[in-house]
Amino acid sequence: MSRVIIIGAGGVGNVVAKKCAQNDEVFTEVLLASRTVAKCDKIVAEIREHFPQSKTVFTTASVDADNVPELMQLIRGFGPALVINVALPYQDLTIMDACLETGVHYLDTANYEPRDVAKFEYSWQWAYRERFESAGLMALLGCGFDPGATNVFTAYHAKHHFQEIHYLDIVDCNNGNHGKAFATNFNPEINIREITANGRYWENGQWVETAPLEISQDIYYPKVQTRKSYVLYHEELESLVQNFPAIRRARFWMTFGEAYIKHLSVLEAIGMTSIKPVNFQGQQIIPLEFLKAVLPAPESLAENYTGQTCIGVQAKGIGKNGEEKVHFVYNVCDHAETYKEVQAQAVSYTTGVPAMIGAMLMLRGDWMKAGVYNVEEFDPDPFVEAMNRWGLPVDELSGIELVRD
Repeated sequence: MSRVIIIGAGGVGNVVAKKCAQNDEVFTEVLLASRTVAKCDKIVAEIREHFPQSKTVFTTASVDADNVPELMQLIRGFGPALVINVALPYQDLTIMDACLETGVHYLDTANYEPRDVAKFEYSWQWAYRERFESAGLMALLGCGFDPGATNVFTAYHAKHHFQEIHYLDIVDCNNGNHGKAFATNFNPEINIREITANGRYWENGQWVETAPLEISQDIYYPKVQTRKSYVLYHEELESLVQNFPAIRRARFWMTFGEAYIKHLSVLEAIGMTSIKPVNFQGQQIIPLEFLKAVLPAPESLAENYTGQTCIGVQAKGIGKNGEEKVHFVYNVCDHAETYKEVQAQAVSYTTGVPAMIGAMLMLRGDWMKAGVYNVEEFDPDPFVEAMNRWGLPVDELSGIELVRD
């Protein structure tokens, strides 16, 4: 029985809150906080409408997640066991600082990113390891789907199927249609920064950098469709190649439609994806932040969204009996079904459900150890079991190579 604070009331925060309401044996009291308290109030009103049987007690508050003293005041006033951070990745460090100062465990879904540098790595958060360990507190990093469930799938491969994983390919397909000319399925700032940055993958002990969207191939996504997929850099690669040192090559692939790429190319060409401030009528504005303001909010895409997502991990290497093996572990999630359940599209759902699961495992003590950790450092079985229970069924496919060398 635990009380938690959820910071962030966008599409993912909405899902985390509603899944906590469903899991009222673990989450007895939840404070939902955001800079805009009206967004929190809307989510809580929907919880009371759609989950009237839930015994979880919800309250809301306004908080500036960039302000450590304000965060500390919020935490001390509520007294949670854990803070679930689904705010912007820019705010990871301030929330971690506040948790350290107040003696509270921490969980997030994406690695810290500075606002002024498109640099995606865990170094800033890993630097907190000794401080969390000394305080007897745990910080769980990247507990969404990718990163998050994909890290769990890799650990599951290692535990159940492989002596050594040599080749790892993480694949992420959104085969859905939201009906908009151009929109991003999660925070536009973060999404566009990832896509327009140079690609990067791990091979033979070093990082290989590529131009944005330079490498592509058609990949079959089971139960969904064959889609053209592109190599990006994604933060879970950084921790996975450290925690599974036998990996010779690790790549991350994501699907994008032609229309999306054309829109993004035009926006990039005219400078709208830049994170460098420009002077506009005497004010300094960041073009990407302005673009975010005019694009549809990800949570607004949910109604009438059709199609599915398919996200999984293909591993190749030496099987448990010494044989050469290829195996795929994945989830397929339907946009229309997630909207019926929690009024969210599947991209928000696939991030929010693992965040709730990670928090549950920490609070139950299944995953609890002082320090700063990525999810693959824990037993994957209770996480996979919980995914099957809480709306993200896990499937496996053996002997078929979906991603080619």
